[in-house]
Amino acid sequence: MPRFSVIVPCFKVQGFLRECLDSVLDQSFRDIEVIAVDDCSPDGSGAILDEYAARDDRVRVLHLEENAGLGRARNAGLPLATGDYLFFLDSDDTLTPGALRAMADRLAETDGPDVLVFDYARTYWWGGTRRNVLARVLAQAGDGTFTAAGHPEILDLLMVVWNKVYRRDFVEREGFTFPPGYYEDTPWTFPVMFSAERIAALDRICLNYRQRRQGNILSTTSRKHFDVHAQYERVFAFLDARPELAARWRPFLHAKMGEHCLDILSKPDRLPPSDRAEFFHRTAEMFRAHRPDGAAVPAGLRVLEGSYAAYRVRRQSGRAARELERRTRPALAAAAGRLRRTASTVHVRRPLDPDLVVYSAFSHRGVLGDPAAIHRAARELAPHLRGVWVVRDEESAADPALLPPGTEHVVLGSAAYRRVTERAAFFVNNVNWPGTVAKRPGTVHLHTHQGTPLKHMGVDLLDRPGARHGLDVPQMLRRADRWDHSLVASRYAERVWERAYPCHFTSARTGSPRNDTLVNAGPEDGRRVRERLGVPDGHTVVLYAPTRREYRRGGLVERLDVARLAADLGEGHTLLVRLHPSLATGPARGLGLTELHRRGVVVDTTDEPHVEDLMLASDLLITDYSALMFDYALLDRPILIHAEDWGPYSATRGTYFDITEEAPGHVSRSYRELAWLLASGAWRDEEAARLRGSFRARYCEYEDGRAAERVVRTLLLGEPMPAPEPSGVPGARAVPSGRDLLPST
Repeated sequence: MPRFSVIVPCFKVQGFLRECLDSVLDQSFRDIEVIAVDDCSPDGSGAILDEYAARDDRVRVLHLEENAGLGRARNAGLPLATGDYLFFLDSDDTLTPGALRAMADRLAETDGPDVLVFDYARTYWWGGTRRNVLARVLAQAGDGTFTAAGHPEILDLLMVVWNKVYRRDFVEREGFTFPPGYYEDTPWTFPVMFSAERIAALDRICLNYRQRRQGNILSTTSRKHFDVHAQYERVFAFLDARPELAARWRPFLHAKMGEHCLDILSKPDRLPPSDRAEFFHRTAEMFRAHRPDGAAVPAGLRVLEGSYAAYRVRRQSGRAARELERRTRPALAAAAGRLRRTASTVHVRRPLDPDLVVYSAFSHRGVLGDPAAIHRAARELAPHLRGVWVVRDEESAADPALLPPGTEHVVLGSAAYRRVTERAAFFVNNVNWPGTVAKRPGTVHLHTHQGTPLKHMGVDLLDRPGARHGLDVPQMLRRADRWDHSLVASRYAERVWERAYPCHFTSARTGSPRNDTLVNAGPEDGRRVRERLGVPDGHTVVLYAPTRREYRRGGLVERLDVARLAADLGEGHTLLVRLHPSLATGPARGLGLTELHRRGVVVDTTDEPHVEDLMLASDLLITDYSALMFDYALLDRPILIHAEDWGPYSATRGTYFDITEEAPGHVSRSYRELAWLLASGAWRDEEAARLRGSFRARYCEYEDGRAAERVVRTLLLGEPMPAPEPSGVPGARAVPSGRDLLPST
């Protein structure tokens, strides 16, 4: 008996069907059966199903003699299912890699719940991807099981059939089936969720929900949308037959029905204009008929107690207000700009404060990176200097990891922000300041950058349209014209920055202030970080830090299966995974990383604010093309470059040198090669040490551990201090653990 019965109804999906079936049959978890139902499709879908069944005995095809519709096609597949769990997959959607394995593991972990709810992402026909906006509901559900009454937020999720799997004996015992018509998920999903005694949640994107440009039934203008009333009548009848559920859920269902029907009515592409009044009246009649005794009507649903004319007036007035706001917004913005310029003119008459230094890092995220290191050094060496940090919002200001207690700060765009930026003598940032910051005579701008560059930057992006999508290079250069000093860690970085930003700054050969921590670190620093991350004593720690890709919309390319790597590393090893910051809030982590972290397979360190802590805690860095390698080389610990897609990456983004030819360690071009490097011990052999030393000498030549002090003394205080000598680069450091990472076979 298979673990999953995947029921796939098919109708006019020949363009998407192969991708759907491949996403199921290519899963690493293979204990499945696929029951594909050809709903008398007039295109080639049936032939495609037969083709797959002929080459994979897990696929069984049922050809219906006449078109039954989505719900009844699912019903036709139900009697053929023998799996422990039922999964209804629409034939234009796809599973994400590893989805079934994650589901199976979660089901085992929660001891076979009635229902497992998982996450999804919308994938748009134009290439965009957006994660379910209510993913936090799954994360908040906890590790165990629950009922809908115990965690009612679960019903805020999209009430569809395909973001859940169902224990087959539970479905058969309750007699759940799909009715005909549109909105057939409604009378299935609500009864299932109301009845389930044990529900589990999986905070992982398991399904890509395709948003088709055309062909979505629910976006078709038709009277078929009146079916929604009959579907809700079925759910009310279900509750009427179960008084123990009705008392708890009738008020909820009453409100949900009203919200759903009003949402359909508000969509311009759903109902023919001539039928909209009738739809409103039927909804209002049903709303009155099923209103629980004594139940208060939510404000947004009170329109259903009035007339259709009143509803239209309210809708039209709302549209008019939004249109007025849209039209007046530019004028209000222009007036606000004039007011700011007027205020700025008044403040400019006030002299600069020679002791005021304004800091910012990573688009005002907090006290981070090179600016943070300079600030710390200034507080020690020049306590008379007043350092003020710009943060983007009060939420950032309230996070002690981003803004240590006692740090003076202003919120971006506030009156206090305008006052300090108008009087500051020094500006220190690793990102360009906003265009609203006007440079006054006498102010000094220090630009620290965000590391040594491998990929093209600045004007070198002009011939890389894919890499500069949404980036205004001329505007960037106008802001860079305000720089007075550009901090560099090597002559290589100096040449690149002067080429990429042909502006008026002077290159300051200071080294990177944030890297002083790495150069001067002792063994206790890494140990403290390991303890905080929960790394067991004696473990070898591997840090995997991939960068984003410009040749893929959204930037995510999964070139390495972290679950497989963690398993291959085996006992005695901890795998830290740090995604590129630009991927931290997108769907990337939902594609398994969050779930692997929860289960303790890997440690997701993407949100760790101080990446230098992770470097100190690790024994080995595995990366592809991340600038992190230039910093990590200072520790003289092994680095492996996983360059499986070097060709497309370098062709689309552009790079200043070939990292596969001048790498800081061995290079792998496939997972097999990477596994061999780890298992054989080559990752830490003499050749790896030689490559690392050569790389460090070329790209880290000014990193002597005194960069922050040098910036404060020479650029803020005007004192003399010798420039770092290339010979000042530190020598080799001991790797905390010398065991082979993968056992030899």
